[in-house]
Amino acid sequence: MPVKVAELVGESPSNWKDAVQAAVAEAAKEIPNISGVEICNLTANVKNGKLTEFKANVKIVYADHGGDI
Repeated sequence: MPVKVAELVGESPSNWKDAVQAAVAEAAKEIPNISGVEICNLTANVKNGKLTEFKANVKIVYADHGGDI
């Protein structure tokens, strides 16, 4: 079965897991059949020596039932 990959950035004020979940949740609004996620990069903003915003670059994998890639 053909699959497609979409790249997104998720953000969270709490942690990287929530940042990944935010990206998956956003993708799920428009992309059906999500079957996996690859975490490509984790970054964070820093303010006054503390992490303030967690970011995750992810690739969302989903089934392509349309036939064309």
